[in-house]
Amino acid sequence: MQRYFIQLAYDGTNYHGWQIQPGSVSVQEVLEQSMSTISRETIHVTGAGRTDTGVHASFFVAHFDAESENLDDQHFTFRLNRFLPPDISVQNIYKVHDKAHARFDATYRTYQYFITKQKDPFSRTFAYHHYRLLDTEKMNEAAKLLFNYSDFTSFSRTGTDVKTGICKIMEAFWTEESDRYILTIKADRFLRNMVRAIVGTMLDIGMEKMEPEGIARIIEAKDRRVAGSSAAARGLFLVDIGYPEEISQGLTRNL
Repeated sequence: MQRYFIQLAYDGTNYHGWQIQPGSVSVQEVLEQSMSTISRETIHVTGAGRTDTGVHASFFVAHFDAESENLDDQHFTFRLNRFLPPDISVQNIYKVHDKAHARFDATYRTYQYFITKQKDPFSRTFAYHHYRLLDTEKMNEAAKLLFNYSDFTSFSRTGTDVKTGICKIMEAFWTEESDRYILTIKADRFLRNMVRAIVGTMLDIGMEKMEPEGIARIIEAKDRRVAGSSAAARGLFLVDIGYPEEISQGLTRNL
């Protein structure tokens, strides 16, 4: 069996996240069905992680094993993209060693959250429109406080099977453009719903409903009920995943 890495992007609007789940359409399910049909063998794909319902990925990585040793051929990628629905795109497939793992070998993930300042019908599925202007200076003060902590249980969805809330945040900052705000956040791992909960909390800070220091009290409480509401899924994108050099040679990045 030959192991491959596959790089793809998807619009998560019509999917119940990446991972296969009973009774719901997922990106993983559609990709596996398409690849199995084109390759004429049963293929199971392991993703670098989960994305929630409605969340997008401009950069996603998965691995799979196949008996065929020519699935890294551009012709296969071309045929696969023609077969896949328009909201899923495969960018590259390449061979890796048989121990390479899309999830466990990942060294970091980077997400971005997009907020528009004005109602825009052309970005309504890819950004969250906020009805008030935000103080990005205060939001960045709060973002800096995230580096002081490692347990982010307060920003995790309750009732999951995750055994620890420990994450190492490497970057977290807001930028403001003429028409939108963007949060960029990078960590070794993320909890379920973590970024959206952080964004929802920081919106309260940006609207001056809470001081930046309040985020420290929320984190220290280790209680999801004290944090802000989760921001809408449509504004969230997975934009980058890091890997050791020996298995990342086939990935292409826009960041």
